[in-house]
Amino acid sequence: MTHAVVTTDNLVEILDEFVNRVSAAQHAVALSPDGLLLAVSHGVDREEAEQLSSIIAGLQALALAAARYSGPGGVRQVIVQMHGAFLFVTATRGGAILAVRFAGDAEVDAMAYEVALAACRANLHLPTFPVPADDGPAGG
Repeated sequence: MTHAVVTTDNLVEILDEFVNRVSAAQHAVALSPDGLLLAVSHGVDREEAEQLSSIIAGLQALALAAARYSGPGGVRQVIVQMHGAFLFVTATRGGAILAVRFAGDAEVDAMAYEVALAACRANLHLPTFPVPADDGPAGG
């Protein structure tokens, strides 16, 4: 099984370490803003990783569109609650997207905090992606 399409070994290690350290975490995925798979934690096969990338990129795009419609402020995290799991999606400072699937009995506030920390850590090992003109700050 291949872990990543475009990444450093450090990013895969960070995702694996996160999933191993946070007991409710099931897997983690990093992708570019346009949905290109950058890295995935252990336990996710290639086909599932590609499907997740498409879903996550779509969720992030919908969240950004909703934020533009709703007025000032940006998207911090997208949280999808399913019957047996949560999916947390967040952007890193450099524009990459990090998503983590958690067990359905996870404490949402603790997991939101853990994902924010993981995004900061992963950002150090991800490229910086340019922000499209219409997604930048108003007037800037």
